[in-house]
Amino acid sequence: MDETRSGDGYFPEGSMLRFVQSHRAVGQTYGQRALIVGATHPVPYVGTSQSTLAKERPFERLARTALAFETIFFAPRAEADRLLAAVHDLHTRVRGALDRDEGDFPRGTPYDAFDPELMLWTMAMLADSSRVAFETLVRPLSAAEKEDLWADWVRFGELFGMPRSVAPATAADFERWMADWYASGRMHLTAEARAVGRAIAHDMPVPLVARPGVTVTNLLVVGMLPPEVRRLYDLAWTPAHALAWRGATAFARSSRHVLPAGVRRGDNADLHKTVIRSERAVLARGGRTMELPE
Repeated sequence: MDETRSGDGYFPEGSMLRFVQSHRAVGQTYGQRALIVGATHPVPYVGTSQSTLAKERPFERLARTALAFETIFFAPRAEADRLLAAVHDLHTRVRGALDRDEGDFPRGTPYDAFDPELMLWTMAMLADSSRVAFETLVRPLSAAEKEDLWADWVRFGELFGMPRSVAPATAADFERWMADWYASGRMHLTAEARAVGRAIAHDMPVPLVARPGVTVTNLLVVGMLPPEVRRLYDLAWTPAHALAWRGATAFARSSRHVLPAGVRRGDNADLHKTVIRSERAVLARGGRTMELPE
């Protein structure tokens, strides 16, 4: 991360969100996990999917979203405000209704990017994955740090228009809110969400030289998913996977004691741009990076 980006940003040095997201191991994994978990709620998934114009470039869309979020995390307010205004304009066009029954959600269920509950859902997926990734790959957070991190994520949601009143009041309340969702029996994948989630878990396009590293990243992400979510996607998770995951996470946690800060900390813009270039190269050859159902 270019330290000159910090300026007078919404999350200055010393804020927990900035601290957590500045760890590259978090930035490289939380987004994949958030998207996979987020797709278990069909209403926001369909709303986003039906409103995008980039289904032929799904990974570029995801990478550009990740770049946008890093702008909010790290950039001066003027730069962040320009992006927030553009997102607000985009969200005015995200409105409609389910065109078929999806699990417990009947045909005709409305979606709207400015629905407070759906705004909470989007923010919550990021917040939960941010905390899980940090605690898995860096170190545990204290109770006070969790509260500060949650407060920052609520602030992040507010920047996009989410009312503060809709969010769980404390970090502990939020963790119970997430646990209730996993246990609710309401998780449901559309056919497209299943295909997209499995591709995000396994098929991120990168150059050949980067594939070994991405394979490890994919293992970390799948291991950080709740078992209920892995089962929903039918993602393989054997004792061998679990053993490899424990080794990879132990290495990630211990590496912070030996790797230079400049390697461990910073944004992931280079990775996101590599994904964009890689997908464009596949498409230029007439290929596809993700097979979506009709």
